[in-house]
Amino acid sequence: MSHMKKSKLITAILPKGVSLNVISRLKKDKGVITANFCYARGIGKMTAEKVRISGEEREREIFSVIVDEERGDEIYEYVYHVTDMNKPHGGFMFMSTILGSEYVLPENIEDEH
Repeated sequence: MSHMKKSKLITAILPKGVSLNVISRLKKDKGVITANFCYARGIGKMTAEKVRISGEEREREIFSVIVDEERGDEIYEYVYHVTDMNKPHGGFMFMSTILGSEYVLPENIEDEH
């Protein structure tokens, strides 16, 4: 049996080398273990024109974490602060609602031993 559950997906584009610390701190400080990251390359809008023209790309990390809907704002604010998002070139982040299945066993099932 499954029930639909609303969750929040928080995604951040971060400088290389930031995500592992964020994942560690989320687990330690907030008990969150649903985080992940991967690498990507690209050029930002604020990148100097001479760098854009040369085609040089910078490696970034795409960090994501899924949390219960009720914790979305709390975890978003936490990630914002621990990533130094408020500093120049600190990154970019956003939050969206996702709908997923939560599987639950029926209550009237007997244990099998």
